[in-house]
Amino acid sequence: MGKPRYIEIHNQILSRIEAGEWQPQERLPSERELALAFDVSRMTLRQAVQTLVDEGILERKVGSGTYVAEQKVSERALGVTSFTELMAATGRAAHTITVSYKTTSPSASEIEHLKLDNMDKVLVMERLRLGDDEPILLERTTLPIKFIHSFSRTALTESLYTTLASAGIYPGHAEQTITATLANERLAELLEIKRGDPILSVRQVSYDQHDTPFEYVRSYYVGERFEFTLTR
Repeated sequence: MGKPRYIEIHNQILSRIEAGEWQPQERLPSERELALAFDVSRMTLRQAVQTLVDEGILERKVGSGTYVAEQKVSERALGVTSFTELMAATGRAAHTITVSYKTTSPSASEIEHLKLDNMDKVLVMERLRLGDDEPILLERTTLPIKFIHSFSRTALTESLYTTLASAGIYPGHAEQTITATLANERLAELLEIKRGDPILSVRQVSYDQHDTPFEYVRSYYVGERFEFTLTR
């Protein structure tokens, strides 16, 4: 039994997008024009387009038409990957702005997740991560001072994982908790979105090659610019 006609049209449109015939944020021809081009009814065409919208390949803009969706940065959940590597994978230039940087005593949550003592000190830094100058996420990273005391601020804020590797600390696995929430006023300002816009809130504990926790991160991703891929 052959594929439904709307699936065939879905695949043809997708192939043309992947071939670069329609670029991200480019408006597609009208529904009538596409139906004629593919020699199908407008109902069949509409089914194909709606499926692509549901998959995040296309997006509808009220009063304007249907557009190719902007490519989102995609990260495989439960992995440990540097932001620079993620940007490189999507052809974007990574850029980081340090929002805050301080040495302090760990909170109860940080003590628990990083297996610290009350007398330990931690470095807490907030970094705004951008791809091609577009804010992708705000990242609040906590690191035990005992692991990074010999490194400069520049080394830690600009290339954390490379710096840790020079000390023999290599990322192993990570535990992540992902929740959906809304941007407050501060996040909206930093991420250049509106207050109340959807964001992904991610808590992550990163472990090294010896299964020792070395990093506790709370990140806030712009929902429309980022996606996680889950593998079972």
